Amino acid sequence: MVANELAFIATNDLCATTRGRSMPLPELDMETGCGWVPANLGVHAFGQIARDCPFDATGDLRLMPDERSLTRIDGIPGRPPITVLLADITHLDGSEWSCCPRTFLRRAIRDLREETGLSVFGAFEHEFMLVADDAPEPPLSLQAMLRAEPLGTELVGILAAAGLQPENWLAEYGAHQYKITVKASDALTAADRAVLLRDIVRNLFHAVGKHASFAPLLDPDSVGNGVHVHFSLRDLDGRPVMHDITQPGGLSAAAGAFAAGIIRHAPAIVAFTAASEVSYLRLAPNRWSATHAFLGNHNREAMIRVCPTIQTAGRTPTFQLNLEFRAGDATGNPWLVLGLLIRAGLEGIRQGLEAPAVLDRPVEEFSDKQLTAAGIARLPASLPEALQHLASDQVVRKWFSEDFLKVFHAVREDELRLLDGLDPAAKCKLYADVY
Repeated sequence: MVANELAFIATNDLCATTRGRSMPLPELDMETGCGWVPANLGVHAFGQIARDCPFDATGDLRLMPDERSLTRIDGIPGRPPITVLLADITHLDGSEWSCCPRTFLRRAIRDLREETGLSVFGAFEHEFMLVADDAPEPPLSLQAMLRAEPLGTELVGILAAAGLQPENWLAEYGAHQYKITVKASDALTAADRAVLLRDIVRNLFHAVGKHASFAPLLDPDSVGNGVHVHFSLRDLDGRPVMHDITQPGGLSAAAGAFAAGIIRHAPAIVAFTAASEVSYLRLAPNRWSATHAFLGNHNREAMIRVCPTIQTAGRTPTFQLNLEFRAGDATGNPWLVLGLLIRAGLEGIRQGLEAPAVLDRPVEEFSDKQLTAAGIARLPASLPEALQHLASDQVVRKWFSEDFLKVFHAVREDELRLLDGLDPAAKCKLYADVY
């Protein structure tokens, strides 16, 4: 510990912004946390409490840190180390607050385990861009990766020292675009890592005078930044239960039903996973992003993709097979995103849904009649449309308290109001600055 080192007790809100309070590290009390206010959940992406937020100036809560999330971030040039603890939001007596995003994920994990004996093992895959006027290097190239040095090497080292287990760092297809992945872990750890990774990346690049943005689009004509969630199912002994060679896509009955549940409720879920208006400029045809709710075999335009497995060096699909949810970006709160995937997947298992048909070619090659026959629905084309689906999907709505739904709708509607009248380029610019 260095002199005057701080601890930051944090939550992540409905706009995927990490907020909280700091204190001298020696003064941190794990049993009492720190104070918080209900209306803080109503702050939208542009920094104001939403006009129709159901919470007013009254009320008090606590941010109760989870010791297993303790992360010491060190090595950022010119910045002191800091210890971050992710927290559940509770009432003053320590009981759960019904609007806490992290508690939402923990409850989903618990219910899946108790009802099915299964757990989710996963990781978030992040893309981001440097906001720069320089001519870009060739996409996907060593040259582009080297142009970012020494920041790439420093980022991997900082993430490793913080316990986030970085796996891949690479230059992506877009101009000044990069991708960072971490190793898979249990669901709560995976989402916690996603929360931390975004702020670590932003902080590192800001420290050297650069602006890293995870916004879905920096401008309407640019390549987009997605956040893809890889996940698999395991039993109580930690053994993978995804693979069944006799079934379409090689998916077990449980994995197929889980995917079917996500697809069934996708039009409502994307209001959380693609939580900004500009998200839907990215979720458009010919962008290698999801436009329809279907399961694809290695298909990068599928909402859920069956990821490839390798057979070299004696490897088998059993320990490799996983699914990738592709209809999300960094405007989505990781705890809510993964909690919703688990909730929808659990619903698919409860209902005994059959595994979805697996498509192995671009969705544009199918006629509307063929898509209808296959039960493939178009995802919402805008945030207002996604909010309408959320309003009508009673299964998804029952997963949340009424107060949570009220504040979520208030935040989204107020953002839309503030964007009204702006052209797409201006909207993208605003979100690029925030994210």
